[in-house]
Amino acid sequence: MNRQVILLLFILSAVTIESYAQDTLVIDRATLLQKVYEGNLQLKIANKEVEIAQGDLSQSKASYLPTVNTTYTAMVTNNPLMAFGSKLNQEILTPADFDPALLNDPGQTKNFATEIQVLQPLLNLDYAYQRQAAKIQTEAQLLQAQRTSEFLELEVLKAYMQLQLAYEAVTVLKNAQHTANEGLRVINDYNEQGLVQKTDVLAVKVRANEVENQLRFAQSNVENSSTYLGFLLGTQDQDVIYKPTDRSSESIEVEVFDSHLSDNRKDVTAMSKAEEGYQAMMKSEKMGLIPRINAFGSYQLYDDTILGFGASGYMVGAQLSWNIFDGARTIGKIQKSKAQFEKAQFENRQYRGKEQMELKKSIRQLNDLENKVRLTKLALEQSEEAYEIRRNRFIEGLEKTTDLLVAETRYYQKELEYRQSIFEYNLTKEYLRFLTK
Repeated sequence: MNRQVILLLFILSAVTIESYAQDTLVIDRATLLQKVYEGNLQLKIANKEVEIAQGDLSQSKASYLPTVNTTYTAMVTNNPLMAFGSKLNQEILTPADFDPALLNDPGQTKNFATEIQVLQPLLNLDYAYQRQAAKIQTEAQLLQAQRTSEFLELEVLKAYMQLQLAYEAVTVLKNAQHTANEGLRVINDYNEQGLVQKTDVLAVKVRANEVENQLRFAQSNVENSSTYLGFLLGTQDQDVIYKPTDRSSESIEVEVFDSHLSDNRKDVTAMSKAEEGYQAMMKSEKMGLIPRINAFGSYQLYDDTILGFGASGYMVGAQLSWNIFDGARTIGKIQKSKAQFEKAQFENRQYRGKEQMELKKSIRQLNDLENKVRLTKLALEQSEEAYEIRRNRFIEGLEKTTDLLVAETRYYQKELEYRQSIFEYNLTKEYLRFLTK
């Protein structure tokens, strides 16, 4: 019976280990980026915005391409004018058709007409500027999509680094838990020998519980970071726990960045393109005040039977049209487009100013974080040395339990702070790379 229970427990533990292995996915940064490009919803939305703009650009080809329509009309009439005209188009008029009695009461007349119409724009400057605006809008949307891709690269890197930091925190706190449990074992031995007071035992137990609680939060952070990575990847599986293939950096590499905002940055260029697009639309509205010239042509086929093509005719010409006054509608459109263009100018200047401010702010932050890393490393080394001294003195019975606990707590806190400062520095450095692309 005992052997069966042991075997059952072994099988259950093996299943549990296998299930955990299936739920934990080891992944590297390059694979993450590839999966983001394939599945991220924000990137797909940005690409669809580009396709929408390309669709608008295709529609604007009507400013220079011909329009071709064909119609087929079947008609029965006893209207004198329509009947006479139908026979004339069918080229079947006879002298008898000019009889006044027949002209006034023609009876039932059938007419089947096929017509092909062609409209060719020749001079439509308002449409030409609309096409220019659509082309600029497409370029701007493409730049925004590329900038979205760069932003997602930063977000993936940030999430990956957060995941690394979360695992590092788990490692540190597991070490702290091991130390706390070992301290609890020692203090219990001392308590049994009557060498310490009960308050010392309780203090160590409180410390062990605190570390266990912190460890649980750190493990939850691993799950939270994994969930966010899954969101970036566009997956619906919220149960996968990701694990990075490499550990977070244990030091920093100092890098200097240019504090001047680049005009070639994709989002900055896109804002300038948007301004150009509104300017083209303003010119388009102004061009609505000048005449338009269009060519037209049609070819007709007539018969008195279905699908008959007994007679034909054509018409070719050109038309000059001028909308002299449309109730101030065009003037209102010009006013609106001018205001939109000026608004785009202000937004462009505001965006550049904001991004320049963000760039300089991040550079100052990087310098501050460099100093923070140096100081937290020094504090970590000092707290580690102080902890070792107090631990050795405690073993010799020369140090209070509370003093040892304070030193231990400070040591692990400084280690977490040092890891956090390295993370903040490297993340700010990556953010600056993003700002200076």
